[in-house]
Amino acid sequence: MSHIQGANRHEEILFPERLDDYLAEENPVRFIDAFVDNLHLTTLGFQRAKPAATGRPAYHPADLLKLYIYGYL
Repeated sequence: MSHIQGANRHEEILFPERLDDYLAEENPVRFIDAFVDNLHLTTLGFQRAKPAATGRPAYHPADLLKLYIYGYL
């Protein structure tokens, strides 16, 4: 069983074509996204980086870390 994931920013939708179009090129969210995606969460000690085999899937720890960092900024 895998983690719960949000909508893919590159997936096409009705308005606008992609969610990624809402963000300017210099938006700090792009840096946060790239930074957290390059972290190895299991080696950094995130306990729930590997999803459990049973129960409802949790949100991916990388998504929660991105939200935390963005909220801190």
